[in-house]
Amino acid sequence: MDRRHFLKSSLVLGAGMAVSPLLPSCVGGTYAANEVSELPSMRFDVIVAGGGTAGVLAAIAAARTGAKTALIEWKGYTGGIITEGGTALHSFFNIWKPYPGVAKKQLVKGIPQEIIDRLIKVGGCAGHVEMETSYDYDSVCTAIDTEMYKLVTMQMIREAGVYMALNTMLCGAVMAGERIEGVIVESRAGREVLYAKSFVDSTGYGDLCAYAGARFTVPNDYKVANSMGIANVDMNRYYDFLKDNNALGQIARGSYDGLDSQLVRLGTNNKNLPTEFVKGLKDLSVATITTTVHKDYLMFIKCGYDLPTSPLNRDEVSDAEVQIRINQQKAIELYRKYIPGFEKAFISRTNPSLCIRRARCIECDYDLSNEDITNAIHFDDEVFLYGFHDSAPKYSVKNGGAYGFPYRCSCVKNVDNLYAIGMMVTSEHSAHMSTRNTVSCMAQGQAFGTAAALCALKGIGSRELVYTDLREQLIAGGVYLE
Repeated sequence: MDRRHFLKSSLVLGAGMAVSPLLPSCVGGTYAANEVSELPSMRFDVIVAGGGTAGVLAAIAAARTGAKTALIEWKGYTGGIITEGGTALHSFFNIWKPYPGVAKKQLVKGIPQEIIDRLIKVGGCAGHVEMETSYDYDSVCTAIDTEMYKLVTMQMIREAGVYMALNTMLCGAVMAGERIEGVIVESRAGREVLYAKSFVDSTGYGDLCAYAGARFTVPNDYKVANSMGIANVDMNRYYDFLKDNNALGQIARGSYDGLDSQLVRLGTNNKNLPTEFVKGLKDLSVATITTTVHKDYLMFIKCGYDLPTSPLNRDEVSDAEVQIRINQQKAIELYRKYIPGFEKAFISRTNPSLCIRRARCIECDYDLSNEDITNAIHFDDEVFLYGFHDSAPKYSVKNGGAYGFPYRCSCVKNVDNLYAIGMMVTSEHSAHMSTRNTVSCMAQGQAFGTAAALCALKGIGSRELVYTDLREQLIAGGVYLE
């Protein structure tokens, strides 16, 4: 990187970014081909930037469709928010249980279900178990072992023949007009340029979109968080305490560790818990809802934090990383002091860095609205169906049905060969409370990894792809489309 590019990048790095109008790209990471001609290079059909919730599926789908595919991930493992949040995966099914007479229907199948099937075989998932209470929020609970998820997804990516560039940072885009020609990456092996025909941005932060000149907003409309696993919990005593105090919340049971009818999801009615405990957790922004697929272990307890401006602000994020860990330790001390079964509990895992629900919101060809979602609207270019809303029961998909996710929702405006997937699309907060969820992101990954591969193999841009060709390929890959 020359001095001009370094200075431009430095201006962006620590700048505070409040709720904003559409912003231009991060120009410091935009290059012309002649500026990178001397870098070592590799060539692919499809490049997927970000190996998180959506990126895993995109890479597998692209490779299975026949494209030479590379996956770039700055951490040393795949899975993203699924592995770091540790919560249940929402949701493979329609929310049928609150609606008498509405049939149970699995909406998301294909590669996402393959991952679940493989996790079940290795003891990393209890399957899709039905909720006993609070089923107007989600009718099933699909809880996973976060460490097994990393392993299973990496194995599946390797089996598909994807080139995995782990521990590798995306740091620029090579542009020719409105078309991406390649991406700049950096690792301990040095700086390289990877060329491709089609690109998928699943970074969560919209980094590739920004480098490519896409327009975006930075809403900063969610807390950031870090979740912790808590081990050595006497779950029977914990459950009995909640039951005796009429403090049980969400409940789902399944089989794991060779035991039947075990708690898979457990929430609380905080109104009936000790006042000092509830106040303490509220002050720390700690939620008590949890899942597990192992005996006497809570897979996650989430600790949130409000950033003043944006997850893009390095200095604010650095402060948050420290403060959240301080708060996590205070939270485990509260559990030990006030809740039976936690006397000898300890923090067994935390995320390597904080999690977000969104950073940049990328402008695409169509912006799905909450009205589209709650009215169960279908589209003539939909690429998967989805039925979960994280604001239920305030908002829910009409009559336990499903809405379609349009192909247009991920076609990045003003860029010919780039898809934005995952938490980066859908500007309206209430609509985003549906599309950002894990299973939606998984489905987006399969859909747009497949689309990117078809475009690359046909030598066309994203807006030239014939929908019927994509639909046929998705159905062949196990995607459910009515």
